[in-house]
Amino acid sequence: MKVLLFVAAVALIHGSYATLLIKGPTQPVLEGESITLECLYSDSEHNISHVHFEVFSKYMERWHVVWERSWCYYSVYIEQVGDSLFLTIPRAGRYYEGPYRCVSDFDNVTAPENSSQLLEFKVHYMGELSLTREGYSSYLGVPQELKVRAGDDVVVKCSASSSEEPSYSWQKEGDDWILPLSKLTLKKVSKESEGQYTCMAEHPSVESLSKKRTITITVLPEDSPWYETTNGRLTLMTSAAAAALVVLVLSMSVFLCSRAKQTKTSKGPIDDRSQKKPIYKSSVESLPSTCGDKQPLV
Repeated sequence: MKVLLFVAAVALIHGSYATLLIKGPTQPVLEGESITLECLYSDSEHNISHVHFEVFSKYMERWHVVWERSWCYYSVYIEQVGDSLFLTIPRAGRYYEGPYRCVSDFDNVTAPENSSQLLEFKVHYMGELSLTREGYSSYLGVPQELKVRAGDDVVVKCSASSSEEPSYSWQKEGDDWILPLSKLTLKKVSKESEGQYTCMAEHPSVESLSKKRTITITVLPEDSPWYETTNGRLTLMTSAAAAALVVLVLSMSVFLCSRAKQTKTSKGPIDDRSQKKPIYKSSVESLPSTCGDKQPLV
């Protein structure tokens, strides 16, 4: 009998509080889109004004209150409309990912009754495709046209920052083959290797985020001068920039040294008036003396 009374009391206590609900996007969220979350009670008689949004920080590993703010791309707006509380993010970014929840401000309501279920969404994105040639710095990238000599090896890798790992493939214009890899490898290229090569990156969840980039490979004769190739031109440009930097440093050093030398030599002797004319006892600039001569002191 006591067990039944206890169960009935617990059910009565739980039934006296309405359940907090949270609603949000049901479709994949793309970076830059607007997101709206809604807090509401299952029973409209409860006051939504005593409820706030919270988000879980994965870096700090704790929940914190979401405050309204407006600053560049970090804008968040909170508004109460009727029996609902809305949180609006005008431009979704990967740093806005949840999970989120609604929490009651009433002290007499404890967890888990004081909060809603968790709402988590993922912000999908894909950056521009980046092409790099194997054996060279990734900062240099690959130009629109890649000139190589016959017999050289060409290895180009395609990559992109994305919310999920994309699937890559290469295709040559005019051919029906597709290479399902992120790396294009051409061994000992010849004139038949010339053409346009396209790298395609497909997002696994959002088809609209898929991107592609095309480069042209031109094969020069094997005895072509080294400076006609893309690598040769890049070497010349790098050398010219380094030489210009050295000349600039040397010129500044010479200028500063000559300026310092000129400043040093332009300084004359100290203007000591006592060394230029004699001083008499009767003059304004005379010095105290016990002697009675009238000859100059200097």
